[in-house]
Amino acid sequence: MRRNTLAALLALLLLGTLGLTACSGGSELEEQEEPWYALEQEEEEEEETIKLTSFALAWHQDQTMDPITCADGIQSYVASLLYEPLFELDGTFQPQSCLCDTYTVSEDGLSWTLHIRSGVAFSDGTQLSAGDVADCLRRAMGSQRYGTRLSTVRSVTANSREEQVVIRLSQPNGNLPALLDIPIVKSGTEEELVPVGTGPYVYITDGSGAYLAANGGWWKGAGHPVDRIELVNAKDDDTVRYLFTSKEIHLYAEELTGDSATLTGRLDCVDVPTATMQYVGVNARREDLSGAAVRRAISAGIDRQKLVDGYLSSHGVPAAAPLHPVSPLYPEDLSSSYSYETWYAAMTEAGLTDGEDPVTLKLLVNSESSEKVAIAQSIAQSLSAFDLTVTVESLPWEEFLSAVAAGNFDLYYGETRLTADWDVSRLVGTGGSMNYGGWSNTTTDTLLNAFRSSEDQKANAVSLYRHLSQEMPLIPVCFKSLSVLTQSGTVENIQSTQSNLFYHFSDWTIHMAS
Repeated sequence: MRRNTLAALLALLLLGTLGLTACSGGSELEEQEEPWYALEQEEEEEEETIKLTSFALAWHQDQTMDPITCADGIQSYVASLLYEPLFELDGTFQPQSCLCDTYTVSEDGLSWTLHIRSGVAFSDGTQLSAGDVADCLRRAMGSQRYGTRLSTVRSVTANSREEQVVIRLSQPNGNLPALLDIPIVKSGTEEELVPVGTGPYVYITDGSGAYLAANGGWWKGAGHPVDRIELVNAKDDDTVRYLFTSKEIHLYAEELTGDSATLTGRLDCVDVPTATMQYVGVNARREDLSGAAVRRAISAGIDRQKLVDGYLSSHGVPAAAPLHPVSPLYPEDLSSSYSYETWYAAMTEAGLTDGEDPVTLKLLVNSESSEKVAIAQSIAQSLSAFDLTVTVESLPWEEFLSAVAAGNFDLYYGETRLTADWDVSRLVGTGGSMNYGGWSNTTTDTLLNAFRSSEDQKANAVSLYRHLSQEMPLIPVCFKSLSVLTQSGTVENIQSTQSNLFYHFSDWTIHMAS
């Protein structure tokens, strides 16, 4: 996570983007809206501690808080204080035990037996059971948010006597726990506006409104940085931003990217790694792109750091593989840095510097995202040299989607959220649902299967990502970051993760007036 002090942020454009459903890691392209910002940093000054008289968060009072079906954003952020998963993803996307304390895996890798932690009570005092977990996971299997990531789950059953949950898969997945950061609610309460959970806080209503109170029976027994968190109703995103700028709420999270800004006041910012990857899709069926050397030359010609700094306002991380660089699986020798010499050598290897066979490629981009249009134009300009010319065609979302899905492109600039098991079979596996470029390679499929099936993924990761860096069936550019904003000097030791804005909340320091 990266922490900055910011002066002035924010005038906002909501723009369409190429991507997947925000949490599901789904297999279909979907239009999204996203904010753009340019952030102006002031020089580091000694930070003054500011004490709050209350700590407040925004929420939608008329929308469900059920973590399986609730809206992304503020609703899911508040939900992470009420509900807990079987496994939590830490800041490097590694699963850590939470409501599941131990598990075993069958020899064929298709059956996982999860032992539910004993001594865990819901906020109403009833004990967490294997039945609660199984019911919640079965609901998740049919949900928009989690359905795609659980598409290889054949069945979920509860062994109530042993307090175990058995998950049977249609194909092995050695990193299944990374997909089980799914919050659990008490079975039978899912239809309530705020279902019952096991988390560190409890939802309370009284005559003055709604708030979260510290759960005195929380199984972890850890301290709470505040005993009470006020909830302030926000009907839409603009209201949330207003509440933050007017200091009626004290924490705000956004993807801060782009080139416009005006949010007043001195702010602290913590950047959180996400699995949202931007990349250049390649049509391997086109003759000019059928050779790996040409695809490597295109990759070598992209200055990823420049794009992140210039168009994502540094709120992202360059990546040369479809894996976030914070992951311990990321190959240490896989560099994403740009050099003209490396690019020229790659162009020469591809036969694109001898003046004999000029190549012209078209890069498609969604015209409704000016951020992506600007990035695509920058990439095209950088690559257009020697015997290679790249032009940009900006299409409205529906036309762009149709062209990409039909394979009517040379290159396209896209965005998707990967799942934390880092399975990219949908993108580069034979017949993958997002393999729009038609890449099919026996070695790729073999390495994908080996990586997905093994519980010890490190060695298989090195083999897979080195292979992908040589073949370049798609060209990763970067991973975006989520920025957590607070008024300067009010909150310290923020440890947010992609799936839990309040990860290790008991270790945060919120400066409250006594």
